[in-house]
Amino acid sequence: MQVEIALQRDRQNMGRRYVEVFRCYKQDYYNAVAAEEEGAYEVHVSPPPAGPSRAKSFSEKKEKLEYTEVLKMRGLPYSANKPQIIEFFSGYKVIEGRVHVVCRPDGKATGEAFVEFETAEEARRAMAKDKMSIGPRYVELFPTTREEALRAESRTRQ
Repeated sequence: MQVEIALQRDRQNMGRRYVEVFRCYKQDYYNAVAAEEEGAYEVHVSPPPAGPSRAKSFSEKKEKLEYTEVLKMRGLPYSANKPQIIEFFSGYKVIEGRVHVVCRPDGKATGEAFVEFETAEEARRAMAKDKMSIGPRYVELFPTTREEALRAESRTRQ
């Protein structure tokens, strides 16, 4: 019951900060707590020092995730639109009618989008664009499901 209550706080503000809440496995939680105790979650104003980093290990984990045809984009400029996203993925088989820029109820963009590709393998190939830039912003890519994309679409329409 507490998990469901926490999930209702997804995409809300905590003070002045926007917060996302995700389901995860208990082991992910334990790993995060252990990494925090080891200082792996230090905040860096400049780029982190060379060597193994949490970002690299997370990128490696992305390789091992199960893929569907859908990728979630995070970190988009608020002005990003569907044609820019399609251009970002030029060379990959994007289903143009299945690009969805997520907006808040007031119509303002959240900096996220969902993009559907022709196949799961094509989505996996498109992960090569992870951490590349659109305008001044670097964009993170995450494999996700059609269900999550549809939920985001329905929240935007409300």
